[in-house]
Amino acid sequence: MQKQLIIGDAMHELAATRRILNVLPEEHMKWKPHVKSMTLGGLATHLINLLNWQLAILQYPVLDLAAVSSRREALASREDVLKEFDANLTKIEQMLADCDEKTLSEEWTLRNGDHIILRQPRAMALRTFGLSHMIHHRAQLGVYLRLLDVPVPGMYGLSADEVKQ
Repeated sequence: MQKQLIIGDAMHELAATRRILNVLPEEHMKWKPHVKSMTLGGLATHLINLLNWQLAILQYPVLDLAAVSSRREALASREDVLKEFDANLTKIEQMLADCDEKTLSEEWTLRNGDHIILRQPRAMALRTFGLSHMIHHRAQLGVYLRLLDVPVPGMYGLSADEVKQ
């Protein structure tokens, strides 16, 4: 039962994330709404990185942030973002199909060197650190698009841009 729930949840959220990435405006990939904010391309790239973290949750018992390479350069185009997203989505779908209840209930740890940040069952880590984290940044991306006057696709039904007036 846990596996069916996590797969359904993951597939819904990943599809919604792809919808918003699909409308990234090429001409604004270096734009940011505030000096402390990521660029549009940087935020989209962070969403891709979160897919990499979701893969790590499914593949390994530990993710050590001290061993992860430093911040990567922002992807430059919508095509680059979608290409990497789709490649990772295929991997996640396969890994979820191949895992079992036992694997999902095993302990997973997020650490930074010796400092333990998070330790919880793999399914919970996938939901919180993987999917909820992605949803948070996807919502930020929606705000960016709204500020740029780019129609925002609906995530859980129609958006204001999709409702017929």
